[in-house]
Amino acid sequence: MKKITSADNSRFKALYKLLQSSRERRQQGLSLLDGIHLVAAYRDHVGLPEQVVVNQSGLDDPEIKMLLATLAPGAPLLLNDALFRQLSSVATPTGVIAVIKTPRPRAASADVAACVMLEDIQDPGNLGSILRTAAAAGIRHVFLSKGSAHAWSPRVLRAGMGAHFILQVHEQCDLPELARAFEGKVIATSQRAAISVFDADLTGKVALAFGNEGAGLSRALADAAHQVVAIPMPGKVESLNAAAAAAVCLFERVRQLNAET
Repeated sequence: MKKITSADNSRFKALYKLLQSSRERRQQGLSLLDGIHLVAAYRDHVGLPEQVVVNQSGLDDPEIKMLLATLAPGAPLLLNDALFRQLSSVATPTGVIAVIKTPRPRAASADVAACVMLEDIQDPGNLGSILRTAAAAGIRHVFLSKGSAHAWSPRVLRAGMGAHFILQVHEQCDLPELARAFEGKVIATSQRAAISVFDADLTGKVALAFGNEGAGLSRALADAAHQVVAIPMPGKVESLNAAAAAAVCLFERVRQLNAET
C-alpha cells in the first residue's frame, strides 16, 4: 500500500487539483466521490473506480473494510489524516474517497418519455437536490444549460446522494433548441404564470423546465415552452427555493400518473 505523508507528493497534488478545479475535472474526465455511500452507489450502478484513497481511520473502519473488499484488486492509496482532510469536501470525513471516470450520458432522442431542463442553476446544493428528486420521481434524463454549475463537482455529488449514477446527466446543452425539438409538452415554471401547476396536465411526454435561482427562465426558453405554470403560494414569501419548486412539480407529475392507474 502506497502511503503519502507530504502535500508536495505529485499524486496528492493531482488529487487536490481535481477537488479544486471543475476545468481540471472536465479536461481529465475524472471526478471525486467522497464517502462510503457515494463510492458504493457508483460500484453498484456503474462499476469500479480508477483509484481509492483512504486515511488511517478509514482502514480501521469495518464498513470501509467491507467496501474495499468489493472494489478493484489494487491496494488503496493511504493518506495521513491531515492530508486526507484537505481532499475531503465534508466537515467530518468518512475516510474513503474514490477517483472515477465521469460517466458520459448516452445520446438522448427527442422522444424521451420525460425529462428535466435546468437553466443556469448556480447553487451546487440546489442542483444536487434537484437531481436526487428527479431520480426519485422516475425521471431518466436531465439537461443542464452551459451556465449551470458543474454537475460532477464534489458538492453537487454529495447533495445528489448517488442520483447521478441512475440518471443520464447532459451538460452544456442549448436548452431552447432542445425545447423546440422535444416531441412532447415543454412546461416551464414562473411565479408570474396564471395557470397553477396543479391544473396542468403533466402526464405523457413532458419536459419540465426550471430557471436560475434569481433570474428565473430566459425569454428564449420560456418562449419555447408550450405552457408556463406557477406554484400557488398562499404564504407571504416571494418564491420557493429552486430545489423545492422542482420537487413540487415532479411529484405532482407522479401524483397525476398514479391517479391514471
